[in-house]
Amino acid sequence: MSLARKLLALVLGTLATPLELLWVLLTAGPLAVPAWRGPITAASAELVRWHAPRLALLDVRPGPITGAQAHLYLTARCAVGVLSILVLSLLLYGLGSVYWLFGGWAIGERPDNIEPHPWNLAYILLGGGVLFFLNLSGIAALIVLERHLALRLLTPDPAEALRRRIAELAESRAGIVTAVDAERRRIERDLHDGLQQRLVALAMLIGRTRRGRSPEQLDALLAQAHDEARQAVADLREVAWRVYPTGLDTLGLAETLATLAERSAVPVRIRCEVAGHTVGAVETAAYFVVCEAVTNAAKHAEATRITVDVVRNGDTLVVEVTDDGRGGADPSGGGLSGLARRAAALDGRLLVGSPQGGPTVIRAELPCA
Repeated sequence: MSLARKLLALVLGTLATPLELLWVLLTAGPLAVPAWRGPITAASAELVRWHAPRLALLDVRPGPITGAQAHLYLTARCAVGVLSILVLSLLLYGLGSVYWLFGGWAIGERPDNIEPHPWNLAYILLGGGVLFFLNLSGIAALIVLERHLALRLLTPDPAEALRRRIAELAESRAGIVTAVDAERRRIERDLHDGLQQRLVALAMLIGRTRRGRSPEQLDALLAQAHDEARQAVADLREVAWRVYPTGLDTLGLAETLATLAERSAVPVRIRCEVAGHTVGAVETAAYFVVCEAVTNAAKHAEATRITVDVVRNGDTLVVEVTDDGRGGADPSGGGLSGLARRAAALDGRLLVGSPQGGPTVIRAELPCA
């Protein structure tokens, strides 16, 4: 946090002090009336929102606050603001006095008949230097007090934040267990309805071949058995890719998504700009977000074009999938809710926008620090 940002935050707060002081004084009496308390505190919360850019200069990010908290902050900040006015006024007065004194000597005048004698210069420089140091110390203390006040009154209590974090972790853990069970059921369904049926058909064809047929029938049965075997291998590879794409370990996220696009029945345009190291769990989550979104768009949305954007924004991997389908995707459905739980397990979030008539936009924000 640079010195210029600190001073700017203090100056902006000082300029806002008269308005805040007037507001606190005018609402001191009406605040005691229950019918007026709600509108007054709501207006106080709006005033505190105006402080957000100034507080950002102090590296303070206010969390969700009530109107009562906002009014309490404004009341406490009035005292800090008045002190800021006094300290900054003293600084300006001291700098102005030095400019007036030395400026007068520079043009040959003697302000207040003070001679530019070496002893006078030493006295002024020594006394002025001490006062200037004390003034700067007061400014530094006001900046610390301003930041501490905002952190104390506008950010969540550490104990409450810890309790909320524990609840979130417990919820995400339960969600992961549910998602794993659902994924197991889906894999079992894929194996039963796809691969198992093909293997049964292959076994029947081989059995018919063993019972002895004419050469023409044998060739036809072997050709059918060969086709069934190829389809079984393809189904097995598809199931394996849905369980975990091994290409992530060898090819990376960009190449794996390109392979996914090639396998899609709907044209998919992919833009993947991920620089630097990304945790494997994050890449896996990003892949499954794209996979699920592309599958849904192809099967249910009647989409004709899908766009995938994967970019790293600071310490966050942003995955956005857009299709031109009919929309109406349900975020509480099995697939999307599982993706939301997967993202939550990484302290991320999944956002779904899918109005009727489309387009559908699925956006995942995954921390990857």
